[in-house]
Formats: sequence, structure tokens, C-alpha cells
Amino acid sequence: MKRGVEMAEDTQATNEEVDVEEVSAEMVDESMSNDDVDQAESVTEADSETETVADEIAELRQQLSDAEDKFLRSQAEMQNMQTRLVKEQAQALKYANQKLGLAVLPALDNLERALQVEADDEAAEQLKKGVEMVFTTLKQALVDNGIKEVGVVGETFDPNFAQAIQSVPADEAHPADTIASVMQKGYVLDDRVIRPAMVSVYS
Repeated sequence: MKRGVEMAEDTQATNEEVDVEEVSAEMVDESMSNDDVDQAESVTEADSETETVADEIAELRQQLSDAEDKFLRSQAEMQNMQTRLVKEQAQALKYANQKLGLAVLPALDNLERALQVEADDEAAEQLKKGVEMVFTTLKQALVDNGIKEVGVVGETFDPNFAQAIQSVPADEAHPADTIASVMQKGYVLDDRVIRPAMVSVYS
């Protein structure tokens, strides 16, 4: 009887050990399953974070590219403005004497007309010499400041520098399209016409 009880107890103990092992195995399996889930979730989160970082990097690169483009454009605009300013200043200096030249030309015309009058006595001759000196000095001052005469008798007529107000029949000694006479002299300041010549032209 006692032996039977002991055998029953041994069987129960064995069954309990088996149950404990099964429970432990289930707990291990469940723990491993939870670990797998956690690991998978961690991988998913890491992938998501990686994509987010990649997107942010791409956006930053685009912003940097846009900023560089704007900087280069601004730099080019500043360079163009500087070049234009230098050119305008050079133009202003180049033609600074135009207004003065236009103011002086009528006086030069009057002096030239005075020189065309014949002197009939010594006093008039002396006066004429004085006028001639003033005329020569004034004309040289204009030349020194870039203002020179255009539209001279015998030159080929150029409509860029002269206006034909009369035509004269051409002949062997006077070919067509040459200046026959000058009613009013023309002047240029460097390459700019400040007053066109008034001429008659052989045709």
C-alpha cells in the first residue's frame, strides 16, 4: 500500500515536471515571439527614420542648390550693374564737353564770318589779325577737347555727318556726291555728331 502511494506520488511529480517544462517552453516561445515582433517593429521604425532622414537630406540639398543659384544670379546682376555704371560714367566723361561745344560754336561761326570781310585799311587789317588769333585759339581749344570739323568742300558727302540742302550739277572736275560748298560747318565730338554740316552737293 505504501509502495502504491509512493508510485502515485512519483507519477504526479513526473507529470508536474512535464507540465512545468511545457509551460516553460511556451513562455520561451512566447518570449521569442515577442522579441521577434519587437525586433521587426524596431527595423520598421529604423527604416522609416532612414527614409525621413534621406528626405530631409534631399530637401536640404535642393535648398542649398537654390541658394547657390540665387547667389550666382545676384552676383551676375551686380557685375552687370557695375559694368553698366562704369560704361555710363565713361560715356558721361567722353561727351562732357558737348554742351560747352554747342555753346561755343555760334561764336566761332561769327568770328569766321568776320574774317571773310575784306580789310580796307591798316586799322581794319590789325583788327582782322586779332580776330583771326582768337578764332584760331578757340578752334584749337575745341580740337583739344575732342571736337573737330566735318563736312569740308571736296569731301565725299556723308549723310551721317552732313545735310544736303542744295544740289549742283556735277562735271569732270567735280564728281557726283562730293561737297560743293558749305553753308554751315558741322562738328563731331569723338564719334558723336553735335551739329551736322549744311552743304550743297554735286549730283
